[in-house]
Order: sequence, then C-alpha cells, then structure tokens
Amino acid sequence: MREAFELAREAVDRGDRPFGSVLVRDDEVVMRESNRVLTEDDVRRHPELHLAQRAMRELTAAERAETVMYTSTEPCPMCSGGMAYAGFGRVVYSVGGDDLADYTADAPAVRSAEILDGTTEVVGPVLNEEGRQLHAEFDW
Repeated sequence: MREAFELAREAVDRGDRPFGSVLVRDDEVVMRESNRVLTEDDVRRHPELHLAQRAMRELTAAERAETVMYTSTEPCPMCSGGMAYAGFGRVVYSVGGDDLADYTADAPAVRSAEILDGTTEVVGPVLNEEGRQLHAEFDW
C-alpha cells in the first residue's frame, strides 16, 4: 500500500491527481502505475484502469485471478468495470469513495464492491489515515 502512496505522490509532483496503484502476484509487485489523466490529457489514464488494460495483455486469466491490486483510493466505477473484466483476485484500497467526497464533494454513484461483486474481493479501507493525508495535502 505504501508503494501505491508513493506513486500517488509522484503523480502530484508531475501535475496529476493523487492516485497510485500496484499489482502484486506471489508477494511481488509486477506492475505499478500512477495517475496521468491531466499530464497525458486522457481520461483513461486512471492507474487502476491502465493496470487492468496492461494485465489483460501481459497476464493470463489464471495469473490475473491470483493478483491483488493495492490502490491509494477506492477505484471509481469506470476503473471497477475494467477491473471486473480483468478478473483480479482482490483489490485493497486505502481511501474509500465516501472519504474522497470529503475533499472533492463528489461521491461515486456506485461503489467498487457493487461492481466487482462476484468477481473480485474488495478490502478497505486500509491505512486510511495515511491515505487521507495524501488528499488533505492536495489542492482539490
């Protein structure tokens, strides 16, 4: 989770929003990504969605099912849809969509657990105070 936090900080330093994610398989980080929506002018560059896309190309379905995504913030509905298609075994987030609304005043209409139900186990919040600090420091 702390590597996801570091990726979120890198995103902010680059001019993007504070989101970062890693994919872990067999206790090893196999992919990492940070938010690039603003710097690449591409709404699809949420780290969770980009990792789902990469995983579809680079990992088998069986490997994806054994993969855990650690993400600094609960995946939005768009990312959750991509993750459901990818079929990850689990997603672990730090800051929930309800928590994020404290900073952005915009809560997701649908939570990730609803979208991923039956496909991917959703766990969170984990290290919530540390994750919330990233958003508190960001100029939303």
